[in-house]
Amino acid sequence: MSFACRVVLGCGAWWLLAATLWSAVHAEDSPRSPNVVVIFMDDMGYADIGPFGAQGYSTPNLDRMAREGRRFTDFYVTQAVCSASRAGLLTGCYNVRVSILGALGPGSNQGIHEDEVTLAEICRQKGYATACYGKWHLGHHEKFLPLQHGFDDYFGLPYSNDMWPFHPEVAHLPMAERLKRWPHLPLIEGNRVINAQVTGEDQEQLTTQYTERAVRFIETNKDRPFFLYLPHSMVHVPLYVSDKFRGRSERGLFGDVMLEIDWSVGRILDTLRELKLDQNTLVIFTSDNGPWLSYGDHAGSAHPLREGKGTMFDGGCREPTIAWWPGTIPAGSVCEEPAMTIDVLPTVAHLIGAKLPDHAIDGRNIWPLLAGTEGATSPHEAYYFYWGRELQAVRMGQWKLHFPHAYRTLAGRPGGTGGKPAAYQQGRIERSLFDLRQDPGETTDVKDRHPDIVRRIEQLADRMRDDLGDSARQQPGRGVRPAGRL
Repeated sequence: MSFACRVVLGCGAWWLLAATLWSAVHAEDSPRSPNVVVIFMDDMGYADIGPFGAQGYSTPNLDRMAREGRRFTDFYVTQAVCSASRAGLLTGCYNVRVSILGALGPGSNQGIHEDEVTLAEICRQKGYATACYGKWHLGHHEKFLPLQHGFDDYFGLPYSNDMWPFHPEVAHLPMAERLKRWPHLPLIEGNRVINAQVTGEDQEQLTTQYTERAVRFIETNKDRPFFLYLPHSMVHVPLYVSDKFRGRSERGLFGDVMLEIDWSVGRILDTLRELKLDQNTLVIFTSDNGPWLSYGDHAGSAHPLREGKGTMFDGGCREPTIAWWPGTIPAGSVCEEPAMTIDVLPTVAHLIGAKLPDHAIDGRNIWPLLAGTEGATSPHEAYYFYWGRELQAVRMGQWKLHFPHAYRTLAGRPGGTGGKPAAYQQGRIERSLFDLRQDPGETTDVKDRHPDIVRRIEQLADRMRDDLGDSARQQPGRGVRPAGRL
């Protein structure tokens, strides 16, 4: 700057110029908002990864993730089925509140409502790049797809990979008859179908393709904050694996698929390390629900929990979860406090300084649990477990109270083999209280020993029924919002 320029500037201008120059010089020193990666498995059981007891195959990358991060032993999803579970994760709400129930199929005319605020939209408030690679399952029509709900990029299947003409229940029929029930499975990029008839050979490449896209997204956006959502199609049946992992495990095809998933996790974590983003990135690994037990050797294990997918026993809705953020989340640590996918959205909003939705959400900020803050406890008095619109159970601290309800079960029989399911039968449970600290398998009813606990949980349940309803009592909920419709 010349002397002539300097003398023209007054004191106030000098102060402004100095502040501007200081900001420019120190901009690189200021902390950048953390990146967020959510890896969401499909139908993976509680004991399906090494840190939670997997057998017959190894998961070295997930093992390392646990050594460098924090295991959550009591982490739940809102409902033990595909679309409902994804709605809970992405909206921070019980899926009943946003009216996404069950598993939306290719004949569905509904999906996530345009007024719901997704985790991607929370991140977009702060200028994040956002992407989804994998199974969406919140509506397959264009208005429901990721690009209309906060994501910049999308590649994947719009719903479950068994929703096609090769589904076991129609495999015996002529193709013309099959197509009346299950149309061909599409692969979508952005809003456009790029493969209208996905084949088994195509499915073998899905895990690799999702992973490669995720890595490229991280590399492309390494200089800005990003949110990556990686909802794998596996290990939902039908199982498919690439040649590089076929036949490599002692557990058969299921184990091979899990080897490839572990490889995928390793690629994500290694990319973050190589780009020196690991100490500014929160990675959460979990699943949408427990194992589909009727598929036997093509399904995982919920050991030591009771039942699996399609039930609100812990085997259906408690998921093996790891949180990783080197230098921030304490390495090799364990959290035994209850938490749920609904808590991810408000926690991320807290971390990046974003505004929560104006409408009601159910999740709470659980950053103290993630960070391993001494003495941190769950911010929820209880978690509520619906199947459909029926309130079936409530967890309060170590206690879980089931209300009378029917559920599907194999009743101790083995599941199917070779990708063909065994038949479920109907079971029923009456009002029962379980101490999950002593009895994670929900085997011993202790309600008669703890009537005060039962009364307190029933009071909480009545309050939730007023808000979200309960079909078992034909009670509507005042806080329920509609799903989106065509």
